[in-house]
Amino acid sequence: MLKNTLGIGLLVVLGAILVMNVLDHNKEEKASGPNFVDVTGDPSVEGVAIFSPGDIGIKEGDQAPEFELPLINGETVKLSDLKGKKVLINFWASWCGPCKKEMPEIEQLYKEHGDEIAILAINATDSERNEEVVLDYIQENNYTFPVALDRDMSVTDEMYKVISIPTSYFIDTEGKINTRFIGPMTYDFMMDTINAMN
Repeated sequence: MLKNTLGIGLLVVLGAILVMNVLDHNKEEKASGPNFVDVTGDPSVEGVAIFSPGDIGIKEGDQAPEFELPLINGETVKLSDLKGKKVLINFWASWCGPCKKEMPEIEQLYKEHGDEIAILAINATDSERNEEVVLDYIQENNYTFPVALDRDMSVTDEMYKVISIPTSYFIDTEGKINTRFIGPMTYDFMMDTINAMN
C-alpha cells in the first residue's frame, strides 16, 4: 500500500513538473513573438510577414540581383533584359490583403505609364495553395501587367530576401535599387518615386 501511495505521489510530482515546463515554454514563445502568415485577406494590415524578420534583404543603392522567371503567359523574363529602363518589381501573393489593396493601383500605373517603366509582379508562388489560384486571381480582376511565378521562392527568399509582402523595389536605369517600399503602394507614391529616379 505504501509503495502504491509513493508511486502515485511520484507520478503527480512528475506531472506537475511537466505542466510547469510546458507553460514556461509557451510563455517564451509568446515573448519572442509568433511566426505566422496572415491569410485573412484583411486589407487593413500594412504588410504580411513571410520570412524571418532578422533578414533585412537588399537595400537601396545595391545592384538588383539578376534572375530569370517564367511569366503566367508562358514566356520568361530576365531582369537584365530590362536594363536601361526604370523597373518596378512588386512581390505579392493572392491571399495577401495589402497586396490586393495595391493591385488596382499597379494596374492603373501599367496602363498609363507602362511605356515609361517596366512593371513586374513576382508572385510568391510557393506560399500559394497552387498556381491555379494565382492565374484565377489575375484573370478574375483583369490585370494586364506582367506576372512572374517564383515557384521555389529563390528570387523572393534567397535573392531579394523579402521579409514582408507586399514589398516593392524601384530599380533605376543603371540596375540599382533606388527605393525599397514595404506595404501597399498608392498610385501617387509610385508616380512620385518613378519621377524622382534617373
